[in-house]
Amino acid sequence: MTKASIRIVPAILVALLTTLAAQRSPAPEEFRFERPVRTGGPGPRRLAIDVTLLAGGRPFQGGSALDMGLSDLRFFDPAGQEMAYLLVPNPPNVPVWKGVATLPIAPVETPSLKSSGFEVDLGEAITVDGFRIAGLTPPFLKRVRLEGSGDRARWTLLVAEGTLFDLPDEQLKQIELAFAPGSYRYVRLTWDDTRSGRLAQPAQAEARQVVRAMAPPSLTTPLVFERRPSEPGRSQFRVRLPAGRLPIVALDLDVGGGHLLSEARVFEARLAGGEVVPTPLGSATLKRVGQGDLTASALRVPIEAPIEPQLDLVIDDGNNPPIDLKGVTAIFAELPWIYFESAGDAAVARYGHPSLAAPRYNLEAVRATLEIDATVDASWGEARARPAGEVASSPVPALPTVGSALDANLFRYVRSIAPGDAGLVTVPLDAAVLSHSQGAPFADVRVIDTAGRQVPYLVERASEPLSLDLSMEKLSTRPAALPSDRMLSVYRLRWPFQELPSPRLVLTTSARVFRREVTVAIEREPNRNRRDPWIENVVVSPWAHADQDAPAPTLTVPLRSIDAKELLVIVDEGDNSPLPLVSARVLLPAYRLRLFREQGAALRLAYGRDDLSPPRYDLALLAPQLIGVAATDVVPGAEQAPAPDAATSVLMSPRLFWGVLVVAVLVLVALLVRLVTKSAEPTTRSG
Repeated sequence: MTKASIRIVPAILVALLTTLAAQRSPAPEEFRFERPVRTGGPGPRRLAIDVTLLAGGRPFQGGSALDMGLSDLRFFDPAGQEMAYLLVPNPPNVPVWKGVATLPIAPVETPSLKSSGFEVDLGEAITVDGFRIAGLTPPFLKRVRLEGSGDRARWTLLVAEGTLFDLPDEQLKQIELAFAPGSYRYVRLTWDDTRSGRLAQPAQAEARQVVRAMAPPSLTTPLVFERRPSEPGRSQFRVRLPAGRLPIVALDLDVGGGHLLSEARVFEARLAGGEVVPTPLGSATLKRVGQGDLTASALRVPIEAPIEPQLDLVIDDGNNPPIDLKGVTAIFAELPWIYFESAGDAAVARYGHPSLAAPRYNLEAVRATLEIDATVDASWGEARARPAGEVASSPVPALPTVGSALDANLFRYVRSIAPGDAGLVTVPLDAAVLSHSQGAPFADVRVIDTAGRQVPYLVERASEPLSLDLSMEKLSTRPAALPSDRMLSVYRLRWPFQELPSPRLVLTTSARVFRREVTVAIEREPNRNRRDPWIENVVVSPWAHADQDAPAPTLTVPLRSIDAKELLVIVDEGDNSPLPLVSARVLLPAYRLRLFREQGAALRLAYGRDDLSPPRYDLALLAPQLIGVAATDVVPGAEQAPAPDAATSVLMSPRLFWGVLVVAVLVLVALLVRLVTKSAEPTTRSG
């Protein structure tokens, strides 16, 4: 080996070691979040995954907590050295129920309290965390109190106020109580008989024995929601999640009121055939019955793990008032523990790295021998977002943010979209766009930047309708074209835009008992076939209600596309007093555009051409990157009347323009040839 080679070897080794070190300990500047971890000392420790970590770390690609989730999570000791960790699920937990005979306890009967109940003797002190009864004849709905004891002298309150019920007609059943695990030999259940009759003593009851330490605590979080426009007889809510791709398996609803029997469905936006459409994630029948101050309910909606950070909750109200939704809680799947071996009293976790792959540690060799259920708990500190100066700038995702150039002046309508931060935005398409464009799939709709370049977008169809209130006026004088021999009430509705797609007219009344025939019509001007004004019926529908104690349901009638500025609503009153109409609105299909906006970009929404085909953008190939990402709603500016030059320019498309130009040139050439020929004829004769 030469001296030069000897000198090169250490340099190569240093370079390799540096590369390996860089791979092992990623630069902390790249992490967007960090959290302290209180380990409580050296040794094996476990941490429970919480919502803060799920929302800031690498999102999940599926419903499993081990499916690519949190691959960017790293732990560091006080010296800045990376610490190995594992995601370790609890071993399978098969419940062990121990059945024992029941022993009666003396009933209590006072003016203010009536109670009865029973005790069980488990034979020895064992760790239990659940209790259930069986063999009671339904139906029943009772409030209970549950206590545990080791010596039958000192009792620990396990469940202060629980409810057990079995209601076969309503298909509601709850005969099990859960509580914090503890070691008890005796368990005592006390029925509250104050407002209901005593139950027979069950022959046997069962206690659930804890055979291992409990799993990570059940992860839940309250969610923000808002009521949205909806169809008659339905309540629609938009539910916002902390992030996309969370392993959520159900939604628990808190609903006000009394008895309840309603169907609930949950949707989210997903890509289908190049369009983003509402896709069902789950459904359930919400049930609740009450007896006095006791209630039995089932208000959980199981769902498939969502991808989007926003869900649509639709509840069928039937003929009832809109549901009183007070709260929504997300229920997460059972998540694994985070296992690591601490060398001191403190550590720090960092996550939110844009490009880190899942780590591979030598600690994996001891996975099979871990006793995660016996490991000491560590705890999280408060998370903080790392300031911009501490986070290295990462390149913008390779999204096609601009396309080919297009002249905005060729469109009848151009509306501004306010600039803002870079990111995913959604632009709702209002009634003006639905009326003045070609409609779905919106072949003539374009988003154009200040440089005249198209901005690619995806069309998203919303699950909620677009609702517009209509101006309504009752006419004191009926149109002359209507028959004069019937009692008719006539209302004039101002139609917002002509040629709206798939409109549905919704009418409400304050009357409770009635039966009427309602006609929606258009008053037409005279034409070559009719010398007088005339009435064109659009739809005729019956409307009736016969319950004095309940508000009348709305009348919803589908209409064809309307080519008029006003509609007439004609109510045939028969021999009754006039039916009061309170309000009118129109429901339309709702759409929005999903696109990526660059930082500070001032965009324009253009539409109103008849010569364009639906756009084809490369953005559709990258649609998965636009799903599961929080989007900001951006409402375009008000629609302005089309400029005269724009309207004129659109009257002749480029293709037609060139065709006319070619014909004109040919005609001009023919005329020149003819003139030349005529001018040459006298010269020929004179020669």
